[in-house]
Amino acid sequence: MGASVFIDGEAGTTGLQIYDRLKDRADIDLIRLDDARRKDAKARADALNAADVAILCLPDDAAKVAVALIESPTTRVIDASTAHRTDPAWVYGFQEYAEDQRQRMSGSTRIANPGCYALTSIAMLHPLVSAGLLPKDWPISINAVSGYSGGGKAMIAAFEGGDAAQTSAAIYAYGLGLKHKHLPEITRWAGLGHQPIFSPHVGRYHRGMLVEAPLPLWALPGRPTVEAIHAALQAHYEGERFIEVAPIGPPSEVAASNPPNGKDALDPESLNDTNRLRLHVLTNPDRDMVIVAGLLDNLGKGASGQAVQTLNLLIGADEAAGLEA
Repeated sequence: MGASVFIDGEAGTTGLQIYDRLKDRADIDLIRLDDARRKDAKARADALNAADVAILCLPDDAAKVAVALIESPTTRVIDASTAHRTDPAWVYGFQEYAEDQRQRMSGSTRIANPGCYALTSIAMLHPLVSAGLLPKDWPISINAVSGYSGGGKAMIAAFEGGDAAQTSAAIYAYGLGLKHKHLPEITRWAGLGHQPIFSPHVGRYHRGMLVEAPLPLWALPGRPTVEAIHAALQAHYEGERFIEVAPIGPPSEVAASNPPNGKDALDPESLNDTNRLRLHVLTNPDRDMVIVAGLLDNLGKGASGQAVQTLNLLIGADEAAGLEA
């Protein structure tokens, strides 16, 4: 008999992706509700309390309500919403964050799944802050672009709605009020003293994400070298299966080393359908500045794949089970 898992919000974008990764696994017994009972509070409460692991793929307020329905002390929760990502009572669900993070996650019943922009930004910045190469009070800027699936059903409809589509834009900037919902999460877990300036964009493609943080090495205290930045990232993620650090190189050299189809270039779609995150340290000929960049699938390592990786950890399965590495 496998671990019992209930996906609350299975019909949503993230929930469907998680279901697809779990439906054929012999070590997982999925608890499912039909359409008529999906919004029935008692049916949901029964499913949540019967599950070994409940995965919440809900809006923030609904996720909080779902947690309140859980009375069983043995039900473990992976919350994919923003609701608990900075809550000190919850463990941050990013295995590669620190040496003891897997241990902390394994010992918890409440785990907050990271956001896609946030996980990528934190993966780039946290090792540099921890290594003392990037001051926590440094004025960080983060530029990013994501496929429209990151916005869920409403944004997918805005791009794919046929005659009812709400936009014909190839790309657009949003979050211009500088209050993006991932900012508290990035600030907390990257170890920053101030919120970064975050400039997200949505492109006319379904999935895939590119996040960039420019760093003027000449202005940083101690003037760290390109090699020091790269070495800190390599040391932090050494031996990890899902996070890799590419060789140092300017964009022209990176592109020149890639196949003609650009599969491994700085193309936000290049890691789609995987659970991988790839980090780049891009520099210029004068080597006095870098762009630290991260690539992932916003529905993979940025959402559903990360949740499944965490589920695997909680039930004692291989972390790569059900995932395309």
